[in-house]
Amino acid sequence: MLVINQKQVKKLIPLSSIKIIIKAVENAFGDYGRELVQMPCKQYLYFTENNGDLRVMPSYSSVLKMAGTKIVNVHPDNPKKGLLTVMASIMLNDPKTGMPVAIMDGSYITAMRTGAAGAVAAKYLAREDASTFGVVGAGIQAIYQIAATSKVRKLKDIAVFDPNKKAVDNLIKILAKEGIKVRAAASIEEVCGMDIVTTTTPVRKPIVKKEWIKPGTHINAIGADAEGKEELEPEILKNAKIIIDDWAQASHSGEINVPVHQGLITKDDIFAGLGEIVAGKKQGRTNAEEITMFDSTGLGLQDLYTAAEVLKLAKKQGVGKEIELI
Repeated sequence: MLVINQKQVKKLIPLSSIKIIIKAVENAFGDYGRELVQMPCKQYLYFTENNGDLRVMPSYSSVLKMAGTKIVNVHPDNPKKGLLTVMASIMLNDPKTGMPVAIMDGSYITAMRTGAAGAVAAKYLAREDASTFGVVGAGIQAIYQIAATSKVRKLKDIAVFDPNKKAVDNLIKILAKEGIKVRAAASIEEVCGMDIVTTTTPVRKPIVKKEWIKPGTHINAIGADAEGKEELEPEILKNAKIIIDDWAQASHSGEINVPVHQGLITKDDIFAGLGEIVAGKKQGRTNAEEITMFDSTGLGLQDLYTAAEVLKLAKKQGVGKEIELI
């Protein structure tokens, strides 16, 4: 079994090569839409000792001929202890024998594949002439969303709002090294008036107002990843074409989870899964005026397809350490 640590994963798929991951994630959604995969809903363990949880995300692709499981934690109080909020590991298994073929860091992969999912959604749902991009929140995920989305649309103006000025400055510096120019916005309202809007915050009360979203906008709602979280006013969803990654996950812990539990929207209000659109079963944007919204909860398939790409590159470049586990 090949063991690949985080430093090695980052070397194999640096931020500058995120186009490779966008393609892998696009393939994952397409194969999901074509029903060529198995992916049980992610399972949660909630820890009473603190404010954390652990999630298990298995999947299998008959196209890749590979199975994989990601175990990821989310512990918001970890930074106070000098630890990361999110840490993950991914194990890949040969479906012919069940034998483990690789285990690798999944934290960086999670960040990259989440950014890539936003880019895939923008590719299929944002207007072809979309040229401005606004991001709410300047955390780590915002970096990957910007790096990825800039690969699928020619963006003339990228703006980020976050009350934490240091976080914004850090984001701007990191992306400048990638040749991506980003500026600080004066308000949430400013960034929400752009052609593509991405939200990346952990809030539990809506911070994006209906009146800020103009016709023709595409929204990537990334931040809601647990029950009770929501970033957008429910009225936005009532006026938008809603696309999800997976109903079971989105209705439990995505942007739509609160409106669904409140009875404001139902499964009938969901236009499609992103996989259906990538597979060509349904059309995404049909006119320049409609508002589209992608609810991203993160699929185990995104991890599987990205990890499979990492394994392929590791074998090609001779990266990682072989161990005898069994």
